[in-house]
Amino acid sequence: MANFNKVILAGNLTRDPEMRYTPAGMAIAKFGLAINRKWKTESGEMKEEATFVDVDAFGRQAEVIAQYLKKGNPFLVEGRLRLDQWEDKNTHQKQSKLKVVLESFSFLSSNRGEGSGAPVEAKSPKAPTAPAAAPGGAPEAEPPPPEEDDVPF
Repeated sequence: MANFNKVILAGNLTRDPEMRYTPAGMAIAKFGLAINRKWKTESGEMKEEATFVDVDAFGRQAEVIAQYLKKGNPFLVEGRLRLDQWEDKNTHQKQSKLKVVLESFSFLSSNRGEGSGAPVEAKSPKAPTAPAAAPGGAPEAEPPPPEEDDVPF
């Protein structure tokens, strides 16, 4: 039987990332993500629910997250589910919690005017905006924008 463990979530941080290091020097960032869902019932009433998920990030990704993210920031997480199990020290009862282990991420735009939730793309230095003159003295035509690949869904 094949196994597949993949999670993609987009939401807002519920708290500032908590940064720690293992004795070997591995960075670990722990943070919470709130994912909101809105829907309309058959009677037309608007409902809303929030799901809260704990996320663990490791290594350089953990350091970047701790450096740039704060409570309330929108964030997209790709990762896998992991079940943590332990015994409560006081009651000696077994406890468990389902978490997400981060594998990759994207910062999401928090600028409401530009379409909230759009991934923030890295901006490279641009060439001068004035068109270069062709040998004949007329400006060159701009190249057409790159075509987007069709994704079969």
